Parts: sequence; structure tokens; C-alpha cells
Amino acid sequence: MSFVKQPTGWQRMLPWLAVAIGIVLLDQLTKITIEQRFEFGDIVPVTGFFNLVLAYNKGAAFSFLATASGWQEGFLITVAIAASAFILYLLARHGHQRLFALALAMILGGAVGNVIDRIAYGHVIDFLDFHWGGWHWPAFNLADSAIVGGAALLILDELRRVRRAK
Repeated sequence: MSFVKQPTGWQRMLPWLAVAIGIVLLDQLTKITIEQRFEFGDIVPVTGFFNLVLAYNKGAAFSFLATASGWQEGFLITVAIAASAFILYLLARHGHQRLFALALAMILGGAVGNVIDRIAYGHVIDFLDFHWGGWHWPAFNLADSAIVGGAALLILDELRRVRRAK
């Protein structure tokens, strides 16, 4: 018989919620800083392959749906909120799985950071512009970076899980 109390779902989530909140705060701080220092469309070269810009994205990744008639705003907010709720559920159940939970926390923080923009401004603020040989990657922000990093960690976690199962 064990007298060690197992953590509840809420307790398992707390460290990962702290990670997500940290991402949201850093994301919003960088966006506010760029908004205060740049005019829309400004470009400041930093290196031969990286600029700081101020761009607005009314769509999803790679400006998907950006030219839609406006319905996409509510749709993208709804999808992000639903995904965030599902991530919270997963964190409550699997918060003890460190890599999986870190990946989910990063995605959650990025999703919430971009939802804040959509609700507050009607668009997402982007400012990181990588380019090479005249080709520019679509501008993005720290929330987007957290989502992509979290997705990469989910893939890594699954690859590790499959390898252990063999």
C-alpha cells in the first residue's frame, strides 16, 4: 500500500501552463515592442538573411485565407480556442510525459498568443522576416515559432515512442 499522493490532472498541468504563459507573455511583449517602434510595412535589415518588419496577417499560416471576406477571423479564433481546450485536456491526462507535455505547452502558448492578436486587432502581428537570394519566407512571430517548435517536438516524441515499442 502506497501513501504517496499522486498528482491530480490540475497539478500535472501547472508546470506546462507556466511554460505556455511564458510564451504568451514573451510573444505579446515582442509584438508590442515592434508595434511601438515600426510603422506598417517598415523593414529593418539585421543581417544578410534576416529583417525585422511590421506585417499583419488576417489569415492562418502562410497567409492562408488572408484574402477571405472576413469570416475567417471568427473561424480561426474558434479553431484555436477548441485546440487549446483539447491541449488542456491532454496536459491534464499526460502532464507526466515531459517531452509530449512540453510540445503541447509550446503549441498552446503560440495559439493563445495569436488568438490574443486576432481578438485585439483583427489580425496577427508578424515581424520576423528570413530571406535568401531574393526569396522571403512569410513573416512570422514568436507564437508561430513556438507552434512549429512544439509540432517538431511532437514528431520527435512519437518517433521516440515508436522506437521504444520495437
